[in-house]
Amino acid sequence: MKAVNAVDDAIVQEVIIVGSAERIFDALTNPEELLKWWHAEGRFRVTHVESDLRVGGSWRMRVEGSCGASSCTTVTGTYLLIRRPIQLIFTWLREEEESPETTVQWDLEENAGTTIVRVTHSGLTSDALRSRNGGWPMIQQLLKGYIERLPSSQEK
Repeated sequence: MKAVNAVDDAIVQEVIIVGSAERIFDALTNPEELLKWWHAEGRFRVTHVESDLRVGGSWRMRVEGSCGASSCTTVTGTYLLIRRPIQLIFTWLREEEESPETTVQWDLEENAGTTIVRVTHSGLTSDALRSRNGGWPMIQQLLKGYIERLPSSQEK
């Protein structure tokens, strides 16, 4: 995994995953799949996901922290661009916090059974926002672990 900071208001991370872009795209957009992999034992877990996967459609994710329901946060957004299976762009807003809406972009580049997965979280206009949203390397590793341990028969 490597950090590729292209601009000052963004976090850019890349990871190479053994798996198809189609399979990874599904894991990023299917609520049932997100519930299976977006968690780190003892730290956080996604407990609810809604998704209207179309440009202009909304999405919502409830994340429970290590302190249980008392440490929940809800992240919401709107899909801005969907180019299955190579690109997904949506807004990102933490409902319980006084932070501005930002943008998350996933780019998937498949080649010979592996996919470069790049996530760019932009609009992070302060050190506090960059710090608060700096968990993308962990999220990419969770995604990588999920995709790479699936039986190849589930690979699309």
